[in-house]
Amino acid sequence: MSAETVLITGSSSGIGLELARLFAADKSNLILVARSQDRLEALAEELRESHGVGIVVLPHDLADPAAPQAICDATKGSVVDVVVNNAGFGAVGAVVDLPLQRQLDMLQVNITALTHLTRLFLPGMIERKRGGVLNVGSTAGFQPGPGMAVYYATKANVLSFTEALAEEVAGTGVKVTCLAPGPTATGFGVDSGMERSLLFRLGAMDAATVARRGYRGFRRGKVIVVPGLKNKLGAFAVRFAPRSFVRKLVKRLQG
Repeated sequence: MSAETVLITGSSSGIGLELARLFAADKSNLILVARSQDRLEALAEELRESHGVGIVVLPHDLADPAAPQAICDATKGSVVDVVVNNAGFGAVGAVVDLPLQRQLDMLQVNITALTHLTRLFLPGMIERKRGGVLNVGSTAGFQPGPGMAVYYATKANVLSFTEALAEEVAGTGVKVTCLAPGPTATGFGVDSGMERSLLFRLGAMDAATVARRGYRGFRRGKVIVVPGLKNKLGAFAVRFAPRSFVRKLVKRLQG
């Protein structure tokens, strides 16, 4: 069997970059997707030199509704075995204060593009009876998030979608995993405006550790991977706390 080919969105930095390194170390060929072509080319060169794998660079902005189909069309000559839906972003602020287009773009990137790419490549995986989908969600998906309402809602969608999809493809040979990290030291904190929040000040994991645990969980066929004991406890505890308490607590942590 030839080496697997893995498509990774948001692969120019953070968790996506670290996942690319892990798949490359496992001798997977890569299709790297992100907005920055320069960063993608630099990563591609690094991984070719260190692991000798084949790499295709596809610079696309997933906020463009046409991007998923364009990505699929560009891979017609390859069999994509694994899709890693890592691209995503957030923004701190009330729904009424944040720019409308930024929130609509968030929905497009975090939910619509993820779903679109999954649907485009999943039939081939099922037909071949191998491969998988690794969706990068967040512990934000386990509760509502006043102050980041749209972001938290998108990650709840990712978690729910992944769990349901995993059950739908059970027995086909296809793995489906949601990696749900808590605060992580990437560019996300700065880009979203969360770097000074109490949530981040309580501690953030490093991206390499998060990626490694997600990678191992995916390889083992785990449906949900929450890295870190603190994050696991938080995701578990909200199941038993009153929803009104959870809302107020998250609002304070966002401050």
